[in-house]
Amino acid sequence: MQDSTIWWRGGVIYQIYPRSFMDSNGDGIGDLAGITEKLDYVASLGVDGIWLSPFFTSPMLDFGYDISDYRDVDPMFGTLDDFKALLARAHALGLKVMIDQVISHTSDQHPWFQESRQDRTNDKADWFVWADPKPDGTPPNNWLSIFGGSAWTFDSRRQQYYLHNFLKSQPDVNFHHPEARQAQLDNLRFWLELGVDGFRLDTVNFYFHDQELRDNPPVPAGEAKTLGAPDTNPYTWQRHVYDLSRPENLDFLKELRALMDEFPGTTTVGEIGDDNPLERMAEYTAGGDKLHMAYGFDLLNAPHSAGYIREVIERFQRLAGDAWPCWALSNHDVMRSATRWGADEDPVAYPKVALAMVLSLRGSVCLYQGEELGLPEAEVPFERIQDPYGKVLWPEFKGRDGCRTPMPWTHGEQGGFSSVEPWLPVEERHLPLAVANQQDDADSVLNATRAMLAFRRQHAALIEGEIRLVEVGEDLLGFLREADGERLLCVFNLTGEPRETPLPASVGEHATLLEGPGFRTSLEASQLILPAYQAAFISLD
Repeated sequence: MQDSTIWWRGGVIYQIYPRSFMDSNGDGIGDLAGITEKLDYVASLGVDGIWLSPFFTSPMLDFGYDISDYRDVDPMFGTLDDFKALLARAHALGLKVMIDQVISHTSDQHPWFQESRQDRTNDKADWFVWADPKPDGTPPNNWLSIFGGSAWTFDSRRQQYYLHNFLKSQPDVNFHHPEARQAQLDNLRFWLELGVDGFRLDTVNFYFHDQELRDNPPVPAGEAKTLGAPDTNPYTWQRHVYDLSRPENLDFLKELRALMDEFPGTTTVGEIGDDNPLERMAEYTAGGDKLHMAYGFDLLNAPHSAGYIREVIERFQRLAGDAWPCWALSNHDVMRSATRWGADEDPVAYPKVALAMVLSLRGSVCLYQGEELGLPEAEVPFERIQDPYGKVLWPEFKGRDGCRTPMPWTHGEQGGFSSVEPWLPVEERHLPLAVANQQDDADSVLNATRAMLAFRRQHAALIEGEIRLVEVGEDLLGFLREADGERLLCVFNLTGEPRETPLPASVGEHATLLEGPGFRTSLEASQLILPAYQAAFISLD
């Protein structure tokens, strides 16, 4: 029996984007009461917990990732009492609750920044990253904002520039300042004392900057760009040596872990957008004294061949030591995997095998709302685009709205999400895939997800086991998972063509094909036969 305080280790966390999950009050925007109303559905999937994207007080210029009050709920989503009710209901259903924490930057409406920008001598003067212009009035260095343009904006009151890695309305907190750092830890403590089970830490490698403000070098010709932004974005033309992933971050993560350790059973998962995400993931989660787990963008990007996934696993294993990863195929920042990976594949069969694959990797898993339905990326017309990122880089990059459209609950008007026109349009192609339509369909992606999650819970090897890649041919992905005497061979055919492979000689003679997750494969005289989009789970006990 696994220690309940490490529920997160091998746990499956369902990500909820509050604006788009369920509208309980008919204003076209999802809210906390709507989430509470649908928690029974989430629990029915068989996940271990939920992660809520930001619901804090905010001017919403970046949809909640620009926080003006870290300790209260934006009226758009409800009240602090609504959050407490959500927390109580989730816990009653056996679900852990993790919440986003965006501490690397605030909104420019936050009282800290309002005070900081007044002059150079106030109590909060150095709580943000301020720097003098160059003699010609230009910004202090060449750092770029992920959302386009310089990462510096001039403020006439102080006659200085302030740093913002994202929108100019999202000034970066100066983590070199001990009081600012402590104030953010105190904000985290507030939610831990309220009873949350952990945090997803936004941009966890962005907390510190180079105090000398040195220029970033360009990416050498022919070398790989960062996975943290679309490659059409000039941000990817630099090597991000000085503006993020600074060595001082490790000491802060230890301070953060010390706080978490005061609340047994809580956890952290960090988002890492970096030139070398797997290296950072290993560094930030190794040793048991920093983050509990982290994720990068390796499986949130376009490449998805068996060979590519093999290479990601190999590289992480080579670097990992005792580090613990958290894998995801989709989230609120990237194109949905059913389109990004599966655009040219079978729209029902492909999402099933892709989810089976990620749910079989060593690590924890984040499952994004609607992923269990096989939802494709929504098409949002330019005039309905809300995402500031998309508005700046349109049309090469259409922003993140296509993965943020409302969750379809029924085939009816507005997909059962709201009684009025929602903040983003409901995608017509999502309606036939609504929860109500898939509930009673034995072959639906929804029920295949439930079956795979149930299968995972029954096999310790899939939750806690070591992983070892095995050779099963170029087009197939195969690995061994092993724990507590259980050995499972997992083989995935992510292609639209049937494939066969001999069982590796190293697996031994006692091989039994398991039926659990409902895939259609066969084992004939040590030859494994996988039709298109199928997975095989073979017990080697």
